[in-house]
Amino acid sequence: MDALYVDLVKMFLPAGILEYFDIIGVAHKGEQMTISLEEKNELPEVYKGQPFHSKGFLPPVLVEDFPIRGNKVVLQIKRRRWEHQQTGQIISRDWNLVQKGTKMTAEFAAFLKGIIAKNGW
Repeated sequence: MDALYVDLVKMFLPAGILEYFDIIGVAHKGEQMTISLEEKNELPEVYKGQPFHSKGFLPPVLVEDFPIRGNKVVLQIKRRRWEHQQTGQIISRDWNLVQKGTKMTAEFAAFLKGIIAKNGW
């Protein structure tokens, strides 16, 4: 995806979201814009140094965001999961823990809280 295009789309995303997600696509159909995000392959801090490897993604979640110029905006979010190479334990990032961290803006924490509440994570 063109860097200028990504820079433009970034302005419409919740602050801080690109620390954890990459933009993998943008689609505009009718009056809806869908921004597809994929969690970066960066193991949560608490598991660093342990033998985990990426094991794909959880099913994508659709989250409605603020409208832009009369267009409905939907974020399609793919969260990553990792597998412990010896025990087979599957983990994913604990978003409840992340939002307590100091890197989060209030907007991004509220965004994640909304995802958690809506989807029961």
